[in-house]
Parts: sequence; structure tokens; C-alpha cells
Amino acid sequence: MFKVFRKWWKYLTAKTNKSFNDKADPAVQLEQALAEAQDQHRRLKEQAVNVIATQKQSEIRLNTKMAELEKLNGNARQALIMAADATKAGDAAKATQYNSAAETIANQLIQVEKDVEGLKSMVMNSTQAADQAKAAVAQNSRLLQQKLSEKNKLLSQLEQAKMQEQMNKAMDQLSETVGDDVPTLKEVSDKIEARYAKAQASTELQETNVNSRIQEVELATANVEAQGRLSQLREELGLSAAPAAAEITAPVETPLEQPGTATGA
Repeated sequence: MFKVFRKWWKYLTAKTNKSFNDKADPAVQLEQALAEAQDQHRRLKEQAVNVIATQKQSEIRLNTKMAELEKLNGNARQALIMAADATKAGDAAKATQYNSAAETIANQLIQVEKDVEGLKSMVMNSTQAADQAKAAVAQNSRLLQQKLSEKNKLLSQLEQAKMQEQMNKAMDQLSETVGDDVPTLKEVSDKIEARYAKAQASTELQETNVNSRIQEVELATANVEAQGRLSQLREELGLSAAPAAAEITAPVETPLEQPGTATGA
């Protein structure tokens, strides 16, 4: 039963995440991802600062112990010299005191040398860790810069995608039917084109009829001019057709009957 409930929970979680991702604004999600990367870089820098600070502290402690070690070495040498001088002077008591002091300083010297060795090892480890932290911060800084550049590129692509989606949506709306009683833009366009073509055809036909009439008038005018020119040439050649025309057109005279004449005689 528990396994079934866990499966259902995982399924519902995945479904919710998918629904959220489908409805979420990519620009906002991009800002969230970049903000998370910036927070991660800030935390990494804080850790690197702590590591480098530890390395610096180790170096300071090592330098302090080294100075203390050098001082103890000097004190031990001085105590031995003073003990030797007291022995030469025949002062056994002072020689014993100086030898005892030198022994005490030697014990301190041994402990400080151990501390120095431990600090040297600590400084080496902390230096290596600091170098790694610096390299990690530098690498993460480059990655962050790449993400910033990629962010600008993705935002530009997102704007282009939105514009293309709006254009596609507008084109789809132009080709879709608005309603059962409303024609599409393509249907109206086809109707206007057909009407325009019909009007052009009618205009061309009218222009053809007018041109035919004009050509008939021009031909008749040319014939009249040609006949006149021919008449002028005939007159110049003495081939005037006026008499012939007169003979053709003159009426035939009929003899008139004399008064008193009998028709039968």
C-alpha cells in the first residue's frame, strides 16, 4: 500500500511540475536560474574567503612560532655560553643554574619545533586548499559570465519566438472562418478579384467597340479624300466624267403631240 501511495505521489508531483513548466514564463524562469547561479557564486566566494583566511592565519602562526623558535635558540646558546663562562670562573653554582636554564629552554625549543612542523604541514594544506578555492571561484566566475551572455541570447530568441507565434496566430486567424454566416478573407478576396477581372474585361470590350467605330470613321474619311483626289486628277487629265454622268442622268425627251393631230393618221 505504501509503495502504491509513493508511486501516486511521484506521479502527481511530476504532473504538477509539468503543468507548472508549461504555464510558466520562460523569461521569469531564466531570471530565477540566473539568480540561483549568482547565489551559488556568492556562497562559493564566501567559502573561498574562509579557506584563504585559514591559510593566512596558519602563515601568521607559523611566522610567530618561527620567531619564537629563533629566540629560544638564541637563549639556549646564551645560557650555555654563560654556564661555560661560570665554569671557567670557578663558580659552580652559577654554572649549574645556567645549565638548568639551558635545559629548560631546550625543552621549550623541542616543543616549539614540533609546533613549527605541524604549522608547516597545516600551511601547505591550507595553501593548496586556498589555491583550489581561488581556481574554483575563477572558473565559476567564467561560467557565470557565460550564463549572463547566454541569458541575453536566450531572451533575444524568446522575443523572436513570441513575435513568430503572434505572426502565426494572426495568419491562422486570417485563414480561419469567423462564423457560419461570415466569409473568410480569402473568399472575399476571390470575390473582389473576380469582380475586378470582369470590370476590366468589360472596359476592354468597350474600348474595342469605340476603336472599331473610330476606324470606320477614319476609313470613310480616307475614301472621301481618295475620291476627291481622283476627281482632281481626272480634271487635270481631261478625263472628266461629268458628260458621261450627264448622259446617264439626263431624262429622255418624248415628242410632244401637236394639237389637232390625229393619232391614228
